Amino acid sequence: MATYVLSDVHGHLTPLRRALDAASPAEQDRLFVLGDMVDRGPDPVGVLREVRSLPNCVVLMGNHEQMMLDCLVGSDSDLAWFNWSVNGGGVTAHGLSVLPEDEVEDLVGWVYELPLSARCCVGDRDYLLAHAGIRPGAVETPASWDDDALDAVLAAQTDEDLLWIREEFWGAPTGLVDAQGEGPVVVAGHTPTIVVESLADRCDRPSVSEDGCQMLRLGACPETGGVADRLAIDCGAGSVPGSGRVLVLRLDDGEEFYQPIGEGE
Repeated sequence: MATYVLSDVHGHLTPLRRALDAASPAEQDRLFVLGDMVDRGPDPVGVLREVRSLPNCVVLMGNHEQMMLDCLVGSDSDLAWFNWSVNGGGVTAHGLSVLPEDEVEDLVGWVYELPLSARCCVGDRDYLLAHAGIRPGAVETPASWDDDALDAVLAAQTDEDLLWIREEFWGAPTGLVDAQGEGPVVVAGHTPTIVVESLADRCDRPSVSEDGCQMLRLGACPETGGVADRLAIDCGAGSVPGSGRVLVLRLDDGEEFYQPIGEGE
């Protein structure tokens, strides 16, 4: 059984399908989608439907889903609608407006119940998964890692941290991986890697290759036993015109499956 992660598709259904076809997860494999399925791209509703239909898929909420909920099931304030609109929510609002009311209620209700974090183990490595990241130092690092210790790290995070954090997460070690390389690695999207590169303490490579934006592994140093303690997987599909790509990452071996955003896709 293999484990795959992706994030920040932002309404680009056709490249998402191509990336999943390239990765070709088996039916028994696990897939984690770390939010921001909606807004900006041409078919956010299609992405919601597609992701919801995927087998063995754990879906997390992103800040764009939260902005959508703030408008549709929250305060419905002018400020909430303004925030969603300036962040690309108009295309999602339109896509929902042409659906039957019961389907809108069903889709929005599904999004409302999405968790903000998850964890998994691949081989001997634990991973903590969140849309934006975690706040370092939220809990004291335990002497050893077990399920309770991993859960405590996630439980100590605020919704704001899990959905919105940027500089504080990407700019400093998490403190969770020790000098023997033991401890959980955090996987997050939210911040395009082209921005992460400017915030990061240590990157493994440039954020843009000749083919477009690419993921980054951050923080590998003697203090972490040479292990990268953060993986940045938002490759700019919704935010870097001309270079943004959809990424599906296989955690088992680090294989990266990219698809560019074509015209009108």
